[in-house]
Order: sequence, then structure tokens, then C-alpha cells
Amino acid sequence: MGVKSLSVLRLGVLLLAAASGHAEPPPSCEGVRKVFQLRQLGPLRGIPESPRAGADLQVCTSKKLTCCTKKMEERYQTAAKQDIQQVLQTSSATLKFLISHNAAAFQETFETLIRLAENYTSTIFCNAYRNMAAEATTCVQEFFTDVGLFVFGMDVSTEEFVNRFFDTLFPVVYNHVINPGLSDISLEYAECLRMVRRDIRPFGNIPKKAIVQMGRSLLPSRNFLEALNLGIEVINTTDHLHFSKDCGRALLRMQYCPHCQGLTLSKPCMGYCLNVIRGCLASVAEVDLHWRGYIQALEELSGAMSGTYDIEHVLLNFHSLVDDALLQARVNGPEVNEQVKKVCGPPVRKPTQSPGCSFDQNKDNKGLKMFSRDSEETLADRRKEFISHLRLYRAFYGGLADQLCGNELAAADGHPCWNGEDVVRSYTHRVVGSGIKAQSANPEVRVKGTDPVISQSIDKLKHVVQLLRGKSFPKYDKWELRQTGSGGGVDEQISGDCDDEDGCGSGSEEVKRVLKITDWMPDKTNLSDVKQIHQTKDGSTLDTTGAGCTTVADYMTFMLISLDSVQYVHVSLVLWSPDLDTAL
Repeated sequence: MGVKSLSVLRLGVLLLAAASGHAEPPPSCEGVRKVFQLRQLGPLRGIPESPRAGADLQVCTSKKLTCCTKKMEERYQTAAKQDIQQVLQTSSATLKFLISHNAAAFQETFETLIRLAENYTSTIFCNAYRNMAAEATTCVQEFFTDVGLFVFGMDVSTEEFVNRFFDTLFPVVYNHVINPGLSDISLEYAECLRMVRRDIRPFGNIPKKAIVQMGRSLLPSRNFLEALNLGIEVINTTDHLHFSKDCGRALLRMQYCPHCQGLTLSKPCMGYCLNVIRGCLASVAEVDLHWRGYIQALEELSGAMSGTYDIEHVLLNFHSLVDDALLQARVNGPEVNEQVKKVCGPPVRKPTQSPGCSFDQNKDNKGLKMFSRDSEETLADRRKEFISHLRLYRAFYGGLADQLCGNELAAADGHPCWNGEDVVRSYTHRVVGSGIKAQSANPEVRVKGTDPVISQSIDKLKHVVQLLRGKSFPKYDKWELRQTGSGGGVDEQISGDCDDEDGCGSGSEEVKRVLKITDWMPDKTNLSDVKQIHQTKDGSTLDTTGAGCTTVADYMTFMLISLDSVQYVHVSLVLWSPDLDTAL
């Protein structure tokens, strides 16, 4: 029998039952047995061959003969809960996929940004300070390890690890730039230099600048990832609800009690379905207000993460800050040297020599595609696109019961339907609203209070909304850093209004970096083989091509999640290089 014929037969049966005012018991229970077997609800040996009295039934009670037994009723109740669980998980599957896959993609992107930033910073030493590259690279590796630990949730201080980086870098710079000698300074003298770095300030104002930039870029990114993971946790919680006893009985009555009367094709009336599902999901409906706030706060944070303090911008230009710090130390070297002698005494050297520049070629085995485009998609664009999709789900929890009944469970308008007792033309009881308070008048389900597990999820949403809305990091309109004294001679004022398009930012020579969608990536790229043209703030160019120093950087994979279809788009991080533009 075709689907159309089956639908006509089903409608005819229901119309006949509705016209007679009640459902007549079936002459046999064969149809019930078939559905029971098809759903794999249990063995058939306990199912009656023909209708019987149902005095032992507790929920699907009826004065008529029935095809159900108490054991069948228990199995039906289990099936009813499982059915709703399945419908809940199906309804949230797209939302869960959107958040979880983008959370993984953003995390992978941040990991790649950190590795690239580490390579760029190490390359400075390899290109311009080869005699101290090995020692400096260790400092760089430790610094970016701390960056990763912070972004991915570890309890570390951005101010502390930035200061630690410059503390450990100072002895290396002093040994090779400020006061170079035939041999290296002793470990004891190096420790003295580390201890006095913050007082002597050999790098001028650069460490303070780095602290502000790292704090304002890393913390929002950390909070962003934390919020996405919490969103997944909330969905998992609501996908696996523990239904109350009253809810379980109501679901049984709505979904399977008509089977006992042979009405295996019936569906509940819309109003009846809404009362039952709104009662069972009363606690979930309380999530609605906080879920809306969660998405709004994510959107606000995403917007605030753009510009000068975007993590992409800050990390990939950290090498410029380091370059400026090294220049500062060289310019102020004589004055710094005199202050060091006053505190630590004359340098004590050991009969060893620092190794030269070397990189582990196997550390990163994926290449970096380097070329130029005028309009590339950035990480901020990806966040914006993700938020635009997520915004469609602001009312997800508020309309969940209506969605389940309208799309899956209830009979269409105008069709005969099950009202919990019989097949009727329409449901006549009052239909209550959503949420805990509205359930006091629910005629189908008794609701005693909020599910404590859902209450915990609500508390977590409240907390993360506060986190996202700026309680944890300052929103400076403008900030100013001035320095005088031994590191002296430099006054800097940095405006919070500056963004990527202004051409300003960290360092005197800032490299423009963008994200580019590409279908091909080379296996390896030797930075010494690629002519690196850096565009500076005044529009001129600076050739910083390496002198035989090879570094290998990872490309960035980023998954763009579309609501209409799942598309995996490879996004590679690229370096501004006009010379390569014509080759593409």
C-alpha cells in the first residue's frame, strides 16, 4: 500500500471515530502487535490476540476493552520518554553542530596563530641577531607556551608571563647587543640581570605595551572559547533531561495510550500536545531568557574583539614589538650598561660561546602560503559570520515545545486528533504558556518546580554572560603610555580608536597579515627564499629577506559552518608580499 493510500485510510479511520464521538475497540489486536514488533518494544508473547478488560492498567485506563497489559504499559512509557529524548536531540542537532564545530575550528585557529607568531618572532633573531638566536628562541618558545596555556583556560597571568619573557630576554640581549664579549656572561650574572630588568627598563616602554595588548586580545578570545564550550554543555544538558514521573505518565498517555484502543496511527491534538510538552519542558523554557542574553553577549564580545586588539592582529605583530624592544636596548645600551654595573657589577663571563641560529625543521611540517590580496577575509569576519548564524537560534528554548509539537508530534489543524481519552475534532481544554509559573493551570501535567540540573545550567549561563560583557577586562576608549628615565627618550601615545585599516598598531614596522581562502598549500616554505616586503606606516617598504635562515610555519584550517549545508573551507594565514601577488 502506498504512502498516499495509507494516509487516506488513516484519515478515514480517524474521521469515522470522531464522528461517532468515541473510538470503538478493535475486533483484534493484530495492528497493535505489528506496531509493537516494528518498534521493537518487547516480546510479542505478552500481547493479547484480542481486546480484553484493562483493570490492571494505571495510565491508559478505559471503560472499553483494551489491547494493552500492564507490562505493555511499562514498555510504552519507556518508549515515550525515549521518543521525546530523540525528538529533542534532533531539534537541537543543527544548533549543537554549529557551536561545537566552530568551537573546534576557532580553537584550532588560535593554536595555529600562536605557532605562526612564535615562528615570526624567532625569525627576527635568526635574521638580524643570529649570534643569540638559539638562546632567544628558548625565551620565545616559553612565552608562546604561556600564551597557549592562557587562551585555553589555564590559570596564568598575562602580565606575569609577558614580564617573564622580557626578564629572561634581557641577559641574552645584554650579552650580545649591549655589552658583547668574547664569551658569555655567567649564570649568576645573568640571574642578576633578570632580577633588575624591571627597574632598569632596558626595553623602554615596550613590555608595558605588550602587557596591555596581550591582556586585551587574549582574555576576550579565552572567554569566547569558554562561552562556546558552555553553550555545548547547556545543549547536552537539555538534550538529556530527566523527566518527572508525572511527565512520563503524560507522555505515555499522549503517545501510546491510543494504541491500546487500536489507534496506532493517531496523533495528539495540537493544544493537548502543547500542554504536555510545555509541562515536561517547563524548566527548559526558563533557559530562554538567559540563552538570549548569552547569544547577545557573544555578539557584543565578537564585535569588541575586532580591530587593534584582535588576537590575530596582536599575535602576528608581536614580533614587531620585540624588534622595537631590541632597537630600544641597542640605542640606550651605554646608559643601560652603566646602570647594570652599579647594581650587578662588571660582567662575569664564562669560557663558553652561544650556539648560532638553528630551527627544528620537523617541528612544523606544513607550509605558509605567502601572497597579497586587497580584500581578504579575517578571523573577525569569521566570527561575525558565525554569530550571524547563531543569532537565528536566540528563541530556540522559548519556542522549543511549539517546535516539537508543530514539526513532529501533533496532528495537523482540522484533522481528528487524540485528546488523551478519545479521538475528537478539537481539543477543548485551556492551553497554558511556557515556563514554570504558567504550569499551575496545566490540565495535563503537574509541575512541582525547576529541575536542579537545569538551574545549574542557568547559573552557568548567567556567569558566562557576566564574563562576556566586560566584567573581566577593561574597555578603554583611549590609553596612554609614557616613559622616562633610563630607558628614555621615547614618548608613545596609542589610541584605542586605531584599527587594522588605519595602518597603525604595534611596532615601528608593522606587517599586514590577512586570512585567505585557498585550495592549495605547499608542503614547506623557506622564508629565506621568499622576498619579504614589509609595508610600513609611512607607505614605504622594507626588505627584510632572511639570510639563509629557514623557518617552517603551519597553515590555518578553519571550518565555515553553514546552516543550509555543511561546508568545510580551508583558510590559510598569509603574509603581505606584493612581489608574490603577480604569481597567483
